[in-house]
Amino acid sequence: MSYRPPFIDPHAKLVDGPHPAQLDEATLLRACTLSTGRVSGPGGQHRNRVETAVFITHAATGIEAQGTERRSQVENRRVALRRLRLRLAIHVRTLATRDGYAPTALWTSRLRGTTIQVSATHHDYPAILAEALDVLVAHHFDHARAAVALGLTASQLAKLILREKDAIAYIARGRAEAGLRPLRHN
Repeated sequence: MSYRPPFIDPHAKLVDGPHPAQLDEATLLRACTLSTGRVSGPGGQHRNRVETAVFITHAATGIEAQGTERRSQVENRRVALRRLRLRLAIHVRTLATRDGYAPTALWTSRLRGTTIQVSATHHDYPAILAEALDVLVAHHFDHARAAVALGLTASQLAKLILREKDAIAYIARGRAEAGLRPLRHN
């Protein structure tokens, strides 16, 4: 059997590692532009007269996120940063190879047997999702082979991905283009 290089998703933005979703908050914010503004809608006079909305753009990829629904700029910044991490996890790939993949310390710390322990609302979820998607894409969306590389069962990998609706759409498109059936989800 001859060597085949890892698959590179033509729809994703490719960056050098580490994945931006895995960066600490200060490092990620240095790689972004941040702006504030006002938005209309529910929330009363405070929301309409004070710049509480936060808009974040990751400079290297152009991926954007915003937080506008809270009355506090600090809370909106937290919401926008979370949304940015999720979008980066889904739409940005680093080169994870099939042959040389080694799990990150974060992945290893969350792995319990063949189960990954992280809730979709946890701070670490975007970083874990990014790592899983990098390996999955390197295996040309074959989740069974990617699961073996990640030390999970195929069903555990599917459960991890299926917690985020945008990740479901990303994987569905990739699997369809690869001629694979969609992942089952309820």
